[in-house]
Amino acid sequence: MRLTTDNKFKKLVVIGDRVLIKPLEANERTASGLYLPPGVQEKEKVQQGYVIKTGPGYAIPMPVEGETWKTEEEQVKYFPLQAREGDLAIFLLSGATEVMYENDKYFIVPQSAILMLEREEDL
Repeated sequence: MRLTTDNKFKKLVVIGDRVLIKPLEANERTASGLYLPPGVQEKEKVQQGYVIKTGPGYAIPMPVEGETWKTEEEQVKYFPLQAREGDLAIFLLSGATEVMYENDKYFIVPQSAILMLEREEDL
């Protein structure tokens, strides 16, 4: 199952190293057969779901000292995240924040709480 972002997520801006994930039901299985049994999810506090949207990544610190050759309005640069939209993420629930958006349950997860990603290779 490949999820694509639809128009309802255009208004959402995910900040920094955070990832918006739509959780799978406990018994759902991926096309490759990867799934976590319900007992593991409850005991180990591990969850899985599809990445819906990602933040820009980790901000790269800008020099503090004023340098005359730089322009005043320099853009912030980011080190990108490994997670991409459509990836299946297995993540720790302890690092996640559960949110409801338009009557659906999602998790906002820092990239550091993601244990593994399954990605369909680009054609």
